[in-house]
Amino acid sequence: MSEPEDSRHLVKFLLTSAGCLFIGTVHGVLQVIHPVRMWLDSIGSPYGGPGHMIDPLAHAHINTVGGVVIFLMGATYYLLPRMLGRPVYSRKLVNHTFWWTTLGIAGFYSTLLVFGISEGICLLENPECLPEIHRYYGPVISIVATVMGIGFWVFFANLFFTAIKRK
Repeated sequence: MSEPEDSRHLVKFLLTSAGCLFIGTVHGVLQVIHPVRMWLDSIGSPYGGPGHMIDPLAHAHINTVGGVVIFLMGATYYLLPRMLGRPVYSRKLVNHTFWWTTLGIAGFYSTLLVFGISEGICLLENPECLPEIHRYYGPVISIVATVMGIGFWVFFANLFFTAIKRK
């Protein structure tokens, strides 16, 4: 069995995972503080309205995709070459996986927070402004979701090519 490649380039996956889990725990604490919880409940959290974008969607997203999935991507890139006894198909695709997915996670989380908060304020102060905010939400969330999706598909392609690659 050949020696697998150096893995230090994968540390960014672990650090990003830890950072996302940190953000998720701070988010979780903030959303249960009484005044914040009351505001979130008044705008529809967790079942509907703009509040559901903050709790549970943004909170779950930063923990699950940012914390868990990024960690699993890094762990897979570490383990697969050791299990197969050969390097990953493309180290460039490893980096593309990381950056596309991480930028998508940050954009998705930020979009949910920004639009959840702005729609919540609008709902309570001037509900007529909601259509104007909704006008931008769809395109923005579509773009950041696509960026994150590219990261996932690059990951899957790199795993597939690694698995079928001959020595």
